[in-house]
Amino acid sequence: MRLLQIRKRFTFLFLCAIVISSCKSTKSVVGGEVDSGISTKRIIENHYANQVDFKTLSGRVKIDYSDGEKNQGVSVSLRMEKNKVIWISAPLGVVKAHITPERVSFYNKLQGEYFDGDFGYLSELLGTELDFDKVQNLLLGNAVFDLRKEKYTSAISEGDYQLKPKKAKELFKILFQLEPRNFKISSQEISQPEEDRQLQAKYTYQDISGKIFPNEIQIVAAEEQDKTIIDLSFKNLEMNRNLNFPYKVPKGFDEIILK
Repeated sequence: MRLLQIRKRFTFLFLCAIVISSCKSTKSVVGGEVDSGISTKRIIENHYANQVDFKTLSGRVKIDYSDGEKNQGVSVSLRMEKNKVIWISAPLGVVKAHITPERVSFYNKLQGEYFDGDFGYLSELLGTELDFDKVQNLLLGNAVFDLRKEKYTSAISEGDYQLKPKKAKELFKILFQLEPRNFKISSQEISQPEEDRQLQAKYTYQDISGKIFPNEIQIVAAEEQDKTIIDLSFKNLEMNRNLNFPYKVPKGFDEIILK
């Protein structure tokens, strides 16, 4: 199999494995007007003040994937304990994944193969260092990078607050758009212009028993002429149930080695 095909398949399965969201009783969140007089500091403070605390998440997620050559769709079951583990299972356990802060692991019964490694390959693929926390932030509608650790400038763009670092990065660029109602991320983008790489995530939100979580997320990963689009829709999900996370790679499977 060509390296590009391996990379696309790995990216799809990995993103399936890190899907996270919320609980039942949903209501779409729309509206909100920007305040032209708000300070950059206040925008960032409001973003972190509106992050939701929880222990576990569980339910089902619809994932649609396109790479320009083929389209795939699958509904998966997920279980998650915040900051500790994310577990996913496709129907009949054909594909299972188990993600922790230290390891990324999944297996595929159809191909009789499995992957077990860290976040290094995905970081190289997307041109920026990723870890478990950054992945959680990406999928929860929080800024991937900690906005409190460096200085940003703010502006109003397309009805959102736009944040850019005051000091430009040498190898990559980052851009955040925050919606004005709840100061959640409406779009975040990491790009590596010299390598022609870009990762962008766009969000819509839902009110779940007074808590704001993503409703749909579109992730676009592009490199040169290749583009992968992954749409995530969250349904029938519950928060703070008692969960277990059974996972064991079947005997005789071939290990996927990514170089």
